[in-house]
Amino acid sequence: MTQTHSAGADAGADGYPRLGLFIAGAWSEGTGGRSEPVINPATGGTLGLLPHAGTADLERAATAAAAAFERWSRTPALERKRVLNRAAALLRQRIDAVARILTLEQGKTLAESRGELAAAADIFEWYGDEAVRLYGRLVPSRLPNTEHRVVREPIGPVAAFCPWNFPALTPARKIAGALAAGCSIVLKAAEETPGTAMALVEACRDAGLPDGVLNLVFGNPAEVSEFLIPHPAIAKVSFTGSIPVGRRLAAMAADGVKPCTLELGGHAPVVVYDDCDLDEVVPMLAGAKYRNAGQVCIAPSRFFVHGAVYERFIDRFAAHAAAIAVGDGLDPATGMGPMANARRVAAMERLVGDAQERGHAVVTGGGRAGNRGFFWQPTVVRASDDDSLLMTEEPFGPVAPIARFDDDADLVRRANRLPFGLAAYAFTGSRSRARWIGQALKAGMVGVNSLAVSLAETPFGGVKQSGYGSEGGTEGLDSYLVTKLITETVPGP
Repeated sequence: MTQTHSAGADAGADGYPRLGLFIAGAWSEGTGGRSEPVINPATGGTLGLLPHAGTADLERAATAAAAAFERWSRTPALERKRVLNRAAALLRQRIDAVARILTLEQGKTLAESRGELAAAADIFEWYGDEAVRLYGRLVPSRLPNTEHRVVREPIGPVAAFCPWNFPALTPARKIAGALAAGCSIVLKAAEETPGTAMALVEACRDAGLPDGVLNLVFGNPAEVSEFLIPHPAIAKVSFTGSIPVGRRLAAMAADGVKPCTLELGGHAPVVVYDDCDLDEVVPMLAGAKYRNAGQVCIAPSRFFVHGAVYERFIDRFAAHAAAIAVGDGLDPATGMGPMANARRVAAMERLVGDAQERGHAVVTGGGRAGNRGFFWQPTVVRASDDDSLLMTEEPFGPVAPIARFDDDADLVRRANRLPFGLAAYAFTGSRSRARWIGQALKAGMVGVNSLAVSLAETPFGGVKQSGYGSEGGTEGLDSYLVTKLITETVPGP
């Protein structure tokens, strides 16, 4: 990717850009006077210094979004479509260069980074195409010469907050959904992965997005949210992240009666029956579990395997895990990159340590890998009860607890026992059982004999403490719109 803005003109030797904020159509280093290093999780080395937005920068971003909303909300839907489609095309053209940036700052393999960017481009394109289908309706009137029109209008400027695990996909959902609806947006992307967010902004700018419609800021997360969410210019909040932070942000939004979309944590159960094809299912689930070093909110993370196939499943799954080549994501031979930061390594130590203290056997892995960076071995644990930290807290890492079940009724209770409900999965060769288990699992997204629950055209969201509202699909677009009734009586006979 060619960097043309002042903050990114001097890219490092490894191709990593100079970092900055994007406010009112211009790149800058802000006025905050603070910065933080961006760390390569594979080496522990510093990629660059990320400037933090000060209060003046946040005020400029909110004000710019408010002013731009007045213009962008009146921009014809066909033009919004064209901008989003051009942004998608630019992302596809730049995919190799941006994938390198993503891998450098986040750690996942280049193949995964390319796949994520391709999915982000699909999201821009899908929302662009959907922008021209924001239909209203006419309601038959009880009165003569009267018409009831129901119209859908953009809600207003949006404050959006994103995590580091999918630094292209998650911002793309928020940016594209808001822009398609006619909203402007202030995006607070993750400080660990700023270069990827900057690349999305570059694509939108180069696609012809007017100044101020999309603004990008970084900083202390609490300070940024506490400024933006109550700001009178902001009409809606979208947040993806942890449950505790989501609760705090939702409370702030509620104080201003501002709607929220919250995609929070999960702990996805995956049910494996004895009538499924293990030769097909085991590689599929192992690939999904260890993708992005397990740092995936919808990853299968609590395994319940029927007793008749439990030993065969766990042996095969452990063999797949042990065969994964762990290393720098830039190396084509790598099958799994590092974890994103030292905090995640410490979390794995705590979870695996608790399991071992409870007598759960580690089948493979179970410790750090290498002597630099934030690597953890792909790990498999025999879960002999459901009360360990591994079975009650989202691991968000490459550790798979595998438990046994023998009774369907007890299985459903165990799978649904946690206060989370983002994703769930089940694999069976029985059509009737497939239909039954899909309805029995309590989650916002359920995959039965499939892992395809995250697509541009389908809703993405959870239930219970995993949040509310959806991103993706027409439901995601609806969240950036308000419904207005216009009743018009025309004078005449």
